[in-house]
Amino acid sequence: MKKSAWLPAVIAPVVVAGAIAAPALANAASTPLAGANPTAADVIASVAKSSDAQYSGKLSQTSDLGLPELPTGSSGSSLEGNASDALSMLTASHTARVYVDGPTKQRVQVTQQLAEQDLVRNGSDVWTWDSKQNEATHVTLPKSTATSMQDGTTTPADIAKQAIDAITPSTTVSKPTSTTVAGQRAWQIVLTPKSSDTLVGRVELAVDQQTGLPLSAAVQAKGQSDAAFQVGYTSLSYGAPAARLFDFTPPSDAKVTTKDLSGAAAHGAHHGSRPGTDGSAPTVTGSGWDTIAELPAGTADRSGLGTDSTALLDQLTRAVDGGRAIQTSLVSVYLTDDGRVLAGAVPVSSLVAAAK
Repeated sequence: MKKSAWLPAVIAPVVVAGAIAAPALANAASTPLAGANPTAADVIASVAKSSDAQYSGKLSQTSDLGLPELPTGSSGSSLEGNASDALSMLTASHTARVYVDGPTKQRVQVTQQLAEQDLVRNGSDVWTWDSKQNEATHVTLPKSTATSMQDGTTTPADIAKQAIDAITPSTTVSKPTSTTVAGQRAWQIVLTPKSSDTLVGRVELAVDQQTGLPLSAAVQAKGQSDAAFQVGYTSLSYGAPAARLFDFTPPSDAKVTTKDLSGAAAHGAHHGSRPGTDGSAPTVTGSGWDTIAELPAGTADRSGLGTDSTALLDQLTRAVDGGRAIQTSLVSVYLTDDGRVLAGAVPVSSLVAAAK
């Protein structure tokens, strides 16, 4: 990972994974939805059967974390670099087209003004494409990998997976209620943290009654009535998308980076793991709602940021013991003087204590 890319690399995973890592029922059932009155455990367990689903849809993602809208320069162009990209993701609304044909064929298309970003997976081949930068990356995954795609776009399934994976007794789960999302009948459950330290107030998940597919998710910060982060399908149709959607060929003049991971052992990250040799994997401490992710010394190298990005960073952060920090309604980020970056859905004081 480029050192100049530290900001989106830390904030994005925290917002869409750490901050919304809603712990699920410790004794979740292993059966599909049962009858007209399923339990919360039934609803959570039904998500697992949706991994083979085939569908196409349009997603809408919004964030309201208390950050200001991005300023623009005198020329009208947005601030340069990764700081601008990350903050745009946290302050602006986004829509995406999603195409899924089972667990190993997915395509996500995010269209912005005069630009498009794509992430395409077809078996062990994963392509990312940025039309604005005219850059593509081709990653070859291990044949047996279950690695999911990470492109900064979050789906309701991503949030639901965190809810299922982070099974701890630190959450109160409501009884399911009936709702409708994108024309599909769904069960809605509410997960409320018992932790007094987290910034997260509650997470609302809506799961398709027939397929178990997560259709929407909303994360509410403590003390706020409106969702700080929400994502959901605005349209959805079941059935296999056209096979051509999972094939990708970059333009002939594009810059292409290749990464062959086919010989690597397929394994998932685990709590307490140290960063990988490429510096991309954070150290994770704590559990459930109080999880803190840390990237190593040298990650927050401000020399890699442009002048405008540095000025914006100084404007958004405040000086704290041992570095600078920002606390939004849902997530905090702490930049230490030695270049480490810590983030989590906890107050800045918790990050400062964890860094010592």
